[in-house]
Amino acid sequence: VQLQASGGGSVQAGGSLSLSCAASGSIFSFHFLAWHRQAPGKQRDLVAAITNTGNTNYADSVKGRFTISRDGTENTLLLQMNSLKPEDTAVYYCNAYSPYSGNSWGQGTQVTVSS
Repeated sequence: VQLQASGGGSVQAGGSLSLSCAASGSIFSFHFLAWHRQAPGKQRDLVAAITNTGNTNYADSVKGRFTISRDGTENTLLLQMNSLKPEDTAVYYCNAYSPYSGNSWGQGTQVTVSS
């Protein structure tokens, strides 16, 4: 399985960005899909996740601001990020798990939010 993340960039606080993660297989074949992020000097943390049944889960710090979803037409995992804050600055990684292909990671995309 190959995952290709894109959509990162620089934005001012209060702005929005949309991240995409293109999968080499059907996006609905994965049991678990997630976005994680890692800020400099910090551990990688879960930001948002979605299961194959459509259940979602968010870190408390992003609830109400970020939305995770899947696009079956493009086989893409999406993360819409609104009301961005400087503390959202990090490298964002997509992650997919299937019992058939195991755990896979995308290459990461940088998000920088300036105050």
